[in-house]
Amino acid sequence: MSEQQTASATATATKTVVFDIQRQDTATSSPYTERFEVPYRPNMNVISALMEIRRNPVNAKGEKTTPINWDMNCLEEVCGACSMVINGRPRQSCTALVDQLTQPIKLEPMRTFPVVRDLIVDREFMFDSLKRIKAWVPIDGTYDLGEGPRMPERKRQWAYELSKCMTCGVCLEACPNVNDKTNFMGPALMSQVRLFNAHPTGSMNKDERLATVMGDGGITECGNAQNCVVACPKGIPLTTSLGAIGRATTIQMFKNFFGSDHQVD
Repeated sequence: MSEQQTASATATATKTVVFDIQRQDTATSSPYTERFEVPYRPNMNVISALMEIRRNPVNAKGEKTTPINWDMNCLEEVCGACSMVINGRPRQSCTALVDQLTQPIKLEPMRTFPVVRDLIVDREFMFDSLKRIKAWVPIDGTYDLGEGPRMPERKRQWAYELSKCMTCGVCLEACPNVNDKTNFMGPALMSQVRLFNAHPTGSMNKDERLATVMGDGGITECGNAQNCVVACPKGIPLTTSLGAIGRATTIQMFKNFFGSDHQVD
């Protein structure tokens, strides 16, 4: 190793990354901030820094503390579990590279959801909303029904983009209309209605899904802030979906109004 390489390696070994992490011991206790200094490694992400703190839970004051609690699973931006607010922006911590972040790096839990402990939140609201909108394709029986209906390729391509949603909750955190004063299900759920209504078999429940999003917590509570499409880590065209659901519910409203006893020309 050359002298320059040795000096570079030594500098990297002594370099640290500073984190200000918002902590909360229980679901009902008050939050507080604790600072940590983590040894720097090239190409490290926020998750690897949290792992280092878990391995050696000592804060910047040199005091022994409890390990940070956070959710993670796939570590490749697929599961959506590691969502948190990083330097004021909701995102996935597995793809948040330390070299691209301003220090001290501030980590906070998403406040749209109830905090369980530290950076862990309860996203049950999202999963309950998926049940409300029947976010699945129904199958009539378990026997061999033969080949199902096929989607045109062009339709399949944009439907695939909607299917990338990983229920991470980032778009709900970014949306100003998702808060404790509304029941708005959020942009991700509206997009899922569009996805399943577009499926040849899923469209069997199209009217039910539209009826759900025409009610409490539905599409009328969207304020069109468009924060969601900017925040989405998968680049899903959420505002396009919101517009499509708005049109679909308007048509459904006229159908409901005229009913079976009237004809719409």
